[in-house]
Amino acid sequence: MSAVAELGTAPAAAPARAARRRAEQAGALDRPTVSFELFPPRNPDAAPRLWSTVRELETVEPDFVSVTYGASGHTRQTTRALVRRLLRETSLNPIAHLTCVGTSRDEITTIVEEFLDEGVRSFLALRGDPPAGEPDWRPHPDGVHTAAELVELLRDIEQRRCGRSPAQAVRARVRPLSVAVAAFPRGNHATGGTRAQDVQALLAKQEAGADFAISQVFFDAEAYLGLVAEARDAGVTIPIVPGIIPTTDPARLLRVQELTGVPVPQHLLDLLGAADDAAERHRRGTQAGVDLVNRVLDGGAPGVHVYTFNKHEAALDLLDGADLVGGRRCAVTPPDLTAPDGTPADATTTTPRGNLS
Repeated sequence: MSAVAELGTAPAAAPARAARRRAEQAGALDRPTVSFELFPPRNPDAAPRLWSTVRELETVEPDFVSVTYGASGHTRQTTRALVRRLLRETSLNPIAHLTCVGTSRDEITTIVEEFLDEGVRSFLALRGDPPAGEPDWRPHPDGVHTAAELVELLRDIEQRRCGRSPAQAVRARVRPLSVAVAAFPRGNHATGGTRAQDVQALLAKQEAGADFAISQVFFDAEAYLGLVAEARDAGVTIPIVPGIIPTTDPARLLRVQELTGVPVPQHLLDLLGAADDAAERHRRGTQAGVDLVNRVLDGGAPGVHVYTFNKHEAALDLLDGADLVGGRRCAVTPPDLTAPDGTPADATTTTPRGNLS
């Protein structure tokens, strides 16, 4: 079996694209969600590039964007500044990441109050990884130990705020607090947990008040679909949004493998490595990502959450190829495919959205 076939061929993905076109034409409200992850700029020089990416992502009207938060809150101020600017200067709906590693309950409460005062109404509650240089995760003596406990704390903070202020209670009913959590298709590498253990952790997060989950990166649809199936059997009912990384940059894929413990399939690396140039590698990688997106959507995924690495090109080309955004054109033509009329596809031309079948 070829590398492209193992990742999912375009003809097999055609039903998903056809269904999405019909939904779009009918004005259906159940179109798949689209969202992105961003991280605060690591230095002032990176800020203009990030903001250029933000403006490009804004054009596709995503349902939300998540903003990461470093271990032990080391990006607390930059995360808050980015979220504030997103709220004030864009149409985007930011979700603020929040971790509990090395932080007391009082400190977490202060941080959450700061975000809420800025107008944030959505959080991604994470246990968090240990800071660089610390091999083990250690909870703060006066902190919370799990993401489920963090979800409970978020709900308690919101309840107390509403109890102190009738005005806040009204606003909270107009814009309810939303809490997302993480899910791990292959188990949480950071904790050494299995997928079965993560399913139980996800159930605990749901019982604590989580509204939906976003999955860690994966490279095969079966990992995500298997997680969802096990979670449903265990009683998890909240939506689980698949987290997708554009598969166009082999160096980045290997770096993600190093950080997450999620192995990059060798056939994907071979597919990218066989490209004659950067443009061909981008086409091949985008098509592999499109096939993955279509497979999880065919399997019932509510949408996709794209890890952008603060770059918009590959992320938007991925969504274009999967027919998840409108009004854009994408220079992506899958290798070894033909055009709809049966003629060979021209890999050097710009392909309109939807012509990847």
